[in-house]
Amino acid sequence: MASKILMIIGDFTEDYETMVPFQALQACGHAVDAVCPGKAAGDKVATAIHDFEGDQTYSEKPGHKFVLNATFAEVDPALYDALVVPGGRAPEYLRLDAAVLAMVRHFFEAGKPVAAICHGPQLLAAAGVLKGRTLSAYPACAPEVRLAGGTFAEIPVDGAVTDGNLVTAPAWPAHPAWLAQFMALLNRGAARAAAE
Repeated sequence: MASKILMIIGDFTEDYETMVPFQALQACGHAVDAVCPGKAAGDKVATAIHDFEGDQTYSEKPGHKFVLNATFAEVDPALYDALVVPGGRAPEYLRLDAAVLAMVRHFFEAGKPVAAICHGPQLLAAAGVLKGRTLSAYPACAPEVRLAGGTFAEIPVDGAVTDGNLVTAPAWPAHPAWLAQFMALLNRGAARAAAE
C-alpha cells in the first residue's frame, strides 16, 4: 500500500539528501509532496552538495535547482502518513518557523514514521521531540541532539538507526540503510492500516 509522504525542505537543502529520497520513494510507489515555507508548487529551492574531501568538515558546492511539487501554505499534516527531513543548511533556518515546528510535532504526536538525515535533526531538536530518543545525525549536530534530551548514536557514516517511528542517519552515504529502514516502517504502517 502506498504512503503519502511530506518532505519539508528549504533553500540550500542538501542535494543528494533531497533528490534521492524524493525520487526513490516515488519509484517505490509512494506519493511525496515536497514543500518549503513561503513557496508554492512550481517554485524552486537552491540545493547544496556537501562532500567529504579530507577537510575538517564537509565542503559545500552549488547543487541542482529543486522544483517543489506542493504548496506549503496548503499542507495539512494530518493528511500525510510520514515525514522526511533532509539535511543541508535548510534545517538551520527552518527551525525558526513555528508552522514547520508544529508540522514536525504532529508526526511525532501521531506516531507516524519520520526519516531525518544529516542536519535534519536540528529541526527535530527545535520541535522538542527528541527527549528519550536514540538517533543519529551529522556528528556536528551531536551537541544539539544531547541538549534536546536525545542519545546520539555513534554509527558509521553509511549506517542508520531506527528508534520507534524515527529513522535517522549521519549523511547521504547512508541512503541505502536509511531508506530501507524508513520503508520498513512505512510497510508496517500500511499493514496495520490494512488489518484495521
